[in-house]
Amino acid sequence: MWCSRAASSSATSNPTERAKRPRLHRAEPGKVWTAAQLRAFLLTAEKHRLSAFFHLAAYTGARRGELLNLRWPDVDLDGASIHIKGSVGFVAGAHRKRQFADKLKAGEFWKGAEDGHVFTTGWGEPVHPDTVSSLMATLIKEHNAADGVAPLPHARLHDLRHVHATTLLLAGVPVHVVAARLGHADPAITLRVYAHVVNEQLAEAATIFADRIDGAA
Repeated sequence: MWCSRAASSSATSNPTERAKRPRLHRAEPGKVWTAAQLRAFLLTAEKHRLSAFFHLAAYTGARRGELLNLRWPDVDLDGASIHIKGSVGFVAGAHRKRQFADKLKAGEFWKGAEDGHVFTTGWGEPVHPDTVSSLMATLIKEHNAADGVAPLPHARLHDLRHVHATTLLLAGVPVHVVAARLGHADPAITLRVYAHVVNEQLAEAATIFADRIDGAA
């Protein structure tokens, strides 16, 4: 299933409008967590009411603002899918149940709408972007404080997007497909940002070709 989501018609409904302009990420993408480290982080995050946010960030490569502006009409629980500006991801119904529990607890003080944001505070209000960024750092510290675990290196929320893209590219997924998932208007952007990953593929391709030719001799 593939669906492009239209931009919101109401500027005031976007919870990211009040956010500070993000700083440029200058660290080389791809030098972040391994698949095992990502799994460990997501396991720790499962205990938090916003765990689905980090799961989607890793499994879709969506931007922080895109996920925080996600509405329930954009979620197909029966099809286990969501649609964010042309890219598709998968989500289970557990988070919806957690939000419903929050709604019951808040009672008349609940401030969310039935077709409101997927990710909200315990009172139903939109989550501020800085909240999830700082929460990731908190969850990493929580993981590292546990006994008998391999510590996770420092990582930013944006690095989950890098892990997603890098994993797909190294698995041989075409660049134009990865670009679509990341919301890049032009695959050339993806090539530029992840040039080091593409170069790894080129080196591997040369080896594969040589092995095939030498093996056929």
